[in-house]
Amino acid sequence: MASGGSSYQDIGDSLNAYADYGIAPKTAESKSSPFRKSTAVNIIGGNHGTRSNTAVHELLECPVCMNLMYPPIHQCPNGHTLCLKCKSKVHVCPICRHELGNIRCLALEKIAESLELPCRYQVFGCQDIFTSHSRLQHEQNCKFRPYNCPYAGSECTVTGDIQSLVAHLKDDHKVDMHDGCTFNHRYVKSNPQDVENATWMLTVFNCFGHQFCLHFEAFNVGVAPVYMAFLRFMGDDDDAKKFSYSLEVGGFGRKLIWQGVPRSIRDSHKTVRDSLDGLLIQRSMALFFSGGDRKELKLKVAGPHLERTIVKKKYDLLPQR
Repeated sequence: MASGGSSYQDIGDSLNAYADYGIAPKTAESKSSPFRKSTAVNIIGGNHGTRSNTAVHELLECPVCMNLMYPPIHQCPNGHTLCLKCKSKVHVCPICRHELGNIRCLALEKIAESLELPCRYQVFGCQDIFTSHSRLQHEQNCKFRPYNCPYAGSECTVTGDIQSLVAHLKDDHKVDMHDGCTFNHRYVKSNPQDVENATWMLTVFNCFGHQFCLHFEAFNVGVAPVYMAFLRFMGDDDDAKKFSYSLEVGGFGRKLIWQGVPRSIRDSHKTVRDSLDGLLIQRSMALFFSGGDRKELKLKVAGPHLERTIVKKKYDLLPQR
């Protein structure tokens, strides 16, 4: 491994070289841009602090992705190091363009194993410190890790904290923002005989100081066409379980009611939909709610009628002496 900091000084002069290898370098400018749009995942929100300025942390930063490196750490014959993930994408060193080979930097690996490091989501509020191995395990389930955008109409790659995602949904996706815990909406489909994957506009509810996403869409379960409405909670699963909701669809003397618990947006939209955890309406039933008119489907969905789940404690009464 090369000594000193010369290998890192070359980074600023070598940004154009990354494009030759299909790698997008994360510069200080790109890190600080909260709404940077690209094909990569964008992280918005959080308290974007400065990078650690300690010499050891600088040595452990991958010069390509700017993340801390963990064993195995690879290097080129000239001593330029990079993480395993970035090495899998290239065959030559992005800095000196020398062929990489399969050289391990054992000295830097020992340093990495001996350090106690903060969680990578420290900028979002996590204050825990870990060794390199336990840090990776923690980060997979850290409650401060950013959330994926819950919008289901497109493959949105934006991630962030809840406050930032709410602003993103309102400003970028133009979703319907609703204050209150009850809601009535009519979903219309001009040709109910043709049920393909269709998604109606997402509605976000501000209720009890939290945000909830109401989804409604049409798809096929096997060969059976169905309509489905379900609710997702903008927060972690433990907090989602503190609430319950009900949805009902009715018309022409008929009514169908669903009662359930909102799912966290940690669960992807597809995961919740495929689990059928929501108000499920078969097409034949949906047509009854529309008055039997097969030319146009009109579903009036009421809800979500959100409620807090009250935990009742059981007290044992002891006989008095």
